[in-house]
Amino acid sequence: MVFGAPPPVGSDLPLGTGISIIVPTYQEVDNIPHLLKRLEVFRAQYDAPVEVLFMDDDSQDGSVEAVAAAGHDWARIITRTENRGLSQAVIEGFTQAKYPVLACMDCDLSHPPEALPQMVLGLRAGQQMVIGSRYVPGGSTDDDWGIGRWLNSLVATLLARPLTKVRDPMSGFFVLRKSDFEAADWLSPVGYKIALELIVKCGLENVGEVPIHFTDRVHGESKLTFKEQLKYIQHLRRLYLYKFSNMMYLAQFLVVGMSGVVVNLSVLSVLSVMGLPDWICLAGGIAVSIVTNFLLNRRFTFSYARDGAILRQFVSFVGACAFGMVVNYVVALTVRNNLGDDGTFTLQLAALAGIAAGMAFNFLGSRYLVFRKRFVKKP
Repeated sequence: MVFGAPPPVGSDLPLGTGISIIVPTYQEVDNIPHLLKRLEVFRAQYDAPVEVLFMDDDSQDGSVEAVAAAGHDWARIITRTENRGLSQAVIEGFTQAKYPVLACMDCDLSHPPEALPQMVLGLRAGQQMVIGSRYVPGGSTDDDWGIGRWLNSLVATLLARPLTKVRDPMSGFFVLRKSDFEAADWLSPVGYKIALELIVKCGLENVGEVPIHFTDRVHGESKLTFKEQLKYIQHLRRLYLYKFSNMMYLAQFLVVGMSGVVVNLSVLSVLSVMGLPDWICLAGGIAVSIVTNFLLNRRFTFSYARDGAILRQFVSFVGACAFGMVVNYVVALTVRNNLGDDGTFTLQLAALAGIAAGMAFNFLGSRYLVFRKRFVKKP
């Protein structure tokens, strides 16, 4: 069964539509012959042409010779020496594929080729992507999955939930139309979760899932390192910024603003301990916090603009902050005058209103004036 949203009526993938299977590899020479044997069975049963592209990140372990030794004219290996990485390999493979249906699967035999016919059937029924899923009814993993590995997968899936309702967005086993892939908006994956990147950047809302049994690798070593897990967090941040841009920019701007308060108070306290006059302490705290806020916002909050002219951006940022302080003061004074003299915390409430107004202005000024995205080219 294919799980997902009800597919539209009709299909643009009739019987006889060819499929290109992309297999990213790095030091998988022991697994290549076994995978090719299983794909040979799939090819014999499939009702259309099949090609298999091994996208190898210059393993130099005999992978090229292993593919050649199999002697299949429908399987070839492409050695990649630049821009290496699993997601980049898949994207390059999809670009070079010649058939309308694209499939991605791992070489370590964890993904069963036997599930491909059912997955392609989902595309023919109208799904935009079909995933081989561990987490829908009927899906499973090997019994020796430890609690740490299970928790790691669960947390990674939950972190991706705001981006998609797919139950197994971490899966590296999926099929989609090449036309949907080619319609993607600026693919920029980090790490190994290419399916999640495609779901978000291709705007795929009708994603089906086919249950599979995920088998642990027998030959070779896993490429999932702690470094790759950190890359996943970086990838999630990029996707959140893409899908929820203003909300994410505001959240990061507020975090940087809070750090500026800490910097301000710390510098002020140090200068005060040094015996400097109060006005110098206050000015020093403000000056340093403005510089740190600017650098952090430029580096993290609005990272797309960090290659811009830094001096011009800094002058604009200072101007925006100065005007924001004026807005802060005017709003706070207006609210204070309208609240009257009753109440213990009227001054504090007015101050909070001013801070909120000033912060909002600073954010809008930074987002649309200081770090103007329309002048920043996508890489």
